[in-house]
Amino acid sequence: MTGKPGQRQTGLRRTLSKTWTCYLFILPNMLGVLVFLAYPIVYSFYVSLTRWDFVSPPRFVGLDNYVRLFTGDRLFWVSMRVTVTYVLMYVPAVLVAALILALAMNQKLRGIKFVRTAIFVPVVTSMVAVAIVWVWLLSKDFGLINIALRAVGLPGVGWLTNQKTALPAIAAVGVWKSMGYNAIILFAALQSVPRLLYEAAEIDGANSWHKFWNVTIPMIAPAIVFVTVTSIIGAFQVFDQAFIMTGGGPGDATYVYNFYFFRQAFGQLKMGYASAMSYILFLIMFASAIVQLRLTREAAAAAF
Repeated sequence: MTGKPGQRQTGLRRTLSKTWTCYLFILPNMLGVLVFLAYPIVYSFYVSLTRWDFVSPPRFVGLDNYVRLFTGDRLFWVSMRVTVTYVLMYVPAVLVAALILALAMNQKLRGIKFVRTAIFVPVVTSMVAVAIVWVWLLSKDFGLINIALRAVGLPGVGWLTNQKTALPAIAAVGVWKSMGYNAIILFAALQSVPRLLYEAAEIDGANSWHKFWNVTIPMIAPAIVFVTVTSIIGAFQVFDQAFIMTGGGPGDATYVYNFYFFRQAFGQLKMGYASAMSYILFLIMFASAIVQLRLTREAAAAAF
């Protein structure tokens, strides 16, 4: 550092002043994270080690709640199976639907700006409102979908009352609700793909499929990974559709994990047990995201 000692001290004071000013600006956000995120996370883990019903004081039971979940709770495994099935239905469907929409939005067609806006409307609409509308559309007796089926000579289907169709119907509603958000992300990635790559591929004799598979997909791979990971996380947290549209039925067909968690926490006031369930769900989502990222990294390394 050059300059006189007094100048160096003045520069140091200015640097410290700017640093503290920056910390003061981010202090409200840091306090918000600590109070509304970090503290609840730590406290809920403590609660998961207790037996607490909101009335009596928490009683420490160690890992008893976790042991009960894995060894003596049939509904835990039922809800986990239903949720995993939902994830396997929802994630590939929403990824394919979003990619098709993004490719369509990337075309220079008349009215495409209106389409780009319209597909985002379900995203900003409350899931409660969406679920109520779809309950009406999927009604066996007076739903518009069954009315259309009967109009062409096909029998009506009890979409939400049949154990075979209830979960796919809920997954379809989830795809319809969120595909616009994912499509916008993929569309932004498509817009950033250099045209020179397509022109070079055309010179090499590539057709549309070759350009899509060998140029488009590798170039938007980071966006696809982001959409896949966030979709998996969101799918594991499914609750609204099952709660509003089917109430977990018929039978156990839509008894998703968060619905069971909700009933344990706020129906039976087993807060310690519910907290243990929430931590298990967190670990599952965390592990699935890590596996997805590692598999994607290995696939990208093999491709390039």
